[in-house]
Parts: sequence; structure tokens; C-alpha cells
Amino acid sequence: MLSLTGGSTPSIAAKCTIQRGFRVWSVAGFPSFLPKEVEKIKDPFARKLAARIERLPVSFGENCVMSSCVKPLVQSNTSPVVLLHGFDSSCLEWRYTYPLLEEAGLETWAVDILGWGFSDLERLPSCNVASKRDHFFQLWKSYIQKPMILVGPSLGAAVAIDFAVSHPEAVERLVLIDASVYTEGTGDLASMPKMLAYAGVYLLKSLPLRIYVNFLSFSGISLSNSLDWANVGRLHCLFPWWEDATVDFMMSGGYKVSAQIEQVKQKTLIIWGEDDQIISSKLGVRLHCELPNAVIRQIPDCGHLPHVEKPSSVAKMIVELVQQDQYKEVQCIPQF
Repeated sequence: MLSLTGGSTPSIAAKCTIQRGFRVWSVAGFPSFLPKEVEKIKDPFARKLAARIERLPVSFGENCVMSSCVKPLVQSNTSPVVLLHGFDSSCLEWRYTYPLLEEAGLETWAVDILGWGFSDLERLPSCNVASKRDHFFQLWKSYIQKPMILVGPSLGAAVAIDFAVSHPEAVERLVLIDASVYTEGTGDLASMPKMLAYAGVYLLKSLPLRIYVNFLSFSGISLSNSLDWANVGRLHCLFPWWEDATVDFMMSGGYKVSAQIEQVKQKTLIIWGEDDQIISSKLGVRLHCELPNAVIRQIPDCGHLPHVEKPSSVAKMIVELVQQDQYKEVQCIPQF
């Protein structure tokens, strides 16, 4: 039982690897590229996962980005589980669920979406939908290299759907958690003056707003936890390129995947927190009806981010999905 216990060129990739293809650790045991404020975070699970973040060179188009992720400690014969995150977040979203998936023996990756997380964007590429998709595909092609169980929470579900439809060969199964897939992009934000866009993005990283969002996202969170979780959630915002990357995404129009939902061919598990105050569970039912091959599981007494609030439940559902596929493969082996 699970429990929570405390088209690029070789020369571009080679240049990127030569320049930054190594890790340097701070005195506190964190990668030196993380903002120094990571040392103020109290959550032991966030601190442990932050210490494992690496940067891998990923070449796409004319760009090479040292891309942040958490690599698996174990290799397995089952499909790798690859965890995305939500809007303007990072792999640290998975600080509670990730260790449970590893404990269950799953080969697990936590990947930062281009423009967010802890990648090196000093030389800023475009951070629109096409670039995010291309970057993730090249990361998958270079390092993961097997059809994956792709997990997307909130806006990460839109990222996952867009990717699965564009690159079906890379995705074996989908897991969508409290999916934000019916919002048509960034709306009016895409056409607002750039000065106003920067003002809005600046507000996005403010502590008061982050704390308020935490109270909307989680059931019964304490003020002290909310403050620490806000510091975890905004850590990536402290990079000097974060504002430019986020404004670029917002003004590009964002994700519009509602028309792609019926094109999803992969078997899909939908997970939804029954008390989600950000996205109605009715949209989860709608998504279940529109996806060609999906099942839905609801988690009681849970808000918008079940993998943070109810990690044991989410991990159990993902492990069961992997084990179901493994059992079917065993059944298909001829008996002599």
C-alpha cells in the first residue's frame, strides 16, 4: 500500500553540453542554478525534490536549452510515467506524489514545460504552444525514448492533449487531473498592450496572490502551509527571464485544445477533486463524454490539485493504471 513518508543540429547540442553540461551544488545541497531562496523553503518534500533537479541539453530548431527535470532513479520494463505541471508552475508540484510513484517501482520523470520551471532561458526562445510542444518532443526523443504515460494537471492537461494528438507515437496513455482544457487560450490578454501584460505578470508572482490562490486550490490549508507552498510555487518566478517568457506565452494566445479532444486516441484516466473551486467537476464529466476512450475517478474532500492535496490517492490510481497494462501484456504471452 502506498503511503507518504516524511530538427536540431549536433553542433548546437554539443555546444550547449560543453558550455553547461555539468552540475554544481550549493553548500545546502541544492543545484547552484536554483534561486537562492530555495534554502528558505521548509517543506522537506519540496527540498528533497529540489535537490534532485537537473538540467539536460535539449536542441530544437535553432535553440538549445538546458532543460530542467527530475530524472528517474529506477529503470523499469513498464512504460515511463512523465509528469507535467500546471500553468506557471514547476516540477516541484509533484513533491508529494513523485516519491510514492518511485516507491512503487515506476520509472518516473518530472519535466518542466518550456518557459516555466527551472530551465536556463538566458537566451530566450519563443515560448508559444508550438515551441513548448517541439521542446518537449525533443526532450522525449533524446532521453525518455519510449511511449509514455503522460500526466497533465490543470493547464498541463491541455499541454498533454496537444502533445498526444501531435505525437501519438510518444504517448501510450494519458492521465488528466482537474483538466483546464475548455478555456480558449489567453483571451483578451493576447491583444493587450505589452506594458499592461508585464504589469499583470508581475502581479502573478506576488505572495498575496499566490497565497489567495492556495486558499482557492486546497481544502482547509493553514496560513503557515499556504505561505510555504506559495514560496515553493513562485520559486521559478525569481529567474530574471521569467517575466519575458510568461508575457511571450500570454501574448501568443495560449492553448486552445477543445477541438482536439475528440482526436485523442489514447486510453485516458481522468482524475478530479470533488471540491475543485477553480474548475467545475461538471467539466470533468463533459471531458469524459467527449474523449473517445476514457474513465473518470473523483477524489472526495479534495480541491484543484489532488497530486498535492491527496498524493496517495493519485499515486494509487496511476500505479493501478500501469499495473493493468502490465497484466494485459502478461495475459497476451502465448502459453506452451
